[in-house]
Amino acid sequence: MKLPHDLMCTEIDSPLGPMLLAASSVGLAGAWFIGQRHFPDPRHWRHDPQHPMLRSAAGQLRAFMAGQRNTFDVPLDLKFGTAFQQSVWRALLQIPAGATSTYGAISAQIGKPTAVRAVGAAVGRNPISIIVPCHRVVGSTGALTGYAGGLDRKASLLALESAGPGAAAPPPLASGMWEDRTIAA
Repeated sequence: MKLPHDLMCTEIDSPLGPMLLAASSVGLAGAWFIGQRHFPDPRHWRHDPQHPMLRSAAGQLRAFMAGQRNTFDVPLDLKFGTAFQQSVWRALLQIPAGATSTYGAISAQIGKPTAVRAVGAAVGRNPISIIVPCHRVVGSTGALTGYAGGLDRKASLLALESAGPGAAAPPPLASGMWEDRTIAA
């Protein structure tokens, strides 16, 4: 996925480790755990922790991690993926909190029942972790499989969602605190 140079970004700490958020003029274009697979190169992006879209996304992620919400309403900008990837990411948005789906079910949902591996690749390239809930996709046997942010994070996110709103935040993997900060250029 090729992301443009004109994105705004900020880094936040979360109970599951630091995250990079990026926004275009249209909506949130990225939410990655720092160092995860397919992590982008933000060197050309403008760092703006006060950007309204980034502040909204950070606040919604904080509330989610604190067990205070299980849906997101920040506008999304998914246009940086291929048409196929976008169709998979839109299908991910249909998986409700506390539920899971499989790669095969998503393949069928998007009308490509034999594209299970391609769906897996598109899920892995999802640029908006948590908000576009790729962590809700499991293997056909229900086993936790592939998550660009790491299986420990996937398990924590699923446990948080299965506990429902009001649940305690997942155990910290990093600092355990939320903090907005600008990453170095």
